Amino acid sequence: MSTAARILQALAERGETVAVAESLTGGLVAAELTSVPGASAAFRGSVTAYATELKREVLGVDGTLLAQRGAVDPQVAMEMAAGVRSALGAGWGIATTGVAGPEPQDGQPVGTVYAAVRGPDGTGKVATLRLNGTRAEIRRESVRSVLGLLLDELLGPERAQDTEQNGGN
Repeated sequence: MSTAARILQALAERGETVAVAESLTGGLVAAELTSVPGASAAFRGSVTAYATELKREVLGVDGTLLAQRGAVDPQVAMEMAAGVRSALGAGWGIATTGVAGPEPQDGQPVGTVYAAVRGPDGTGKVATLRLNGTRAEIRRESVRSVLGLLLDELLGPERAQDTEQNGGN
């Protein structure tokens, strides 16, 4: 069973939902989740806020934070996850922001990615990634990482890893 399928199954069993805020992944996280039959039971929707001003205007990311640190920042990722969770009425919010290339952005090198999860209780977690490879590879790994982060939060890292070692993706 794919990571996306495992996430959606866990959310459906709990009666919970997820929403996605994406920047560098440009909709790939939402596409991965919605490729699973029955995704609508737990997937609320997504916002692809590629432009920095949309992170502020649509997702509610603090404008001062964006002005001081730029869009590629762990706190920005967390605020994106919180903002999409609120905007789309989901229990869980996940977000990606980073630099897929070909050029550095906001003083950050290509391959710098932040993936965030914000849960129903308001707590969250941000993963800092330093990825190598082509633009496509960085984007794919960002999708895998944010979904893995959410799965860890839903199942606990030990259970999520055990299942992966026993034939999951």
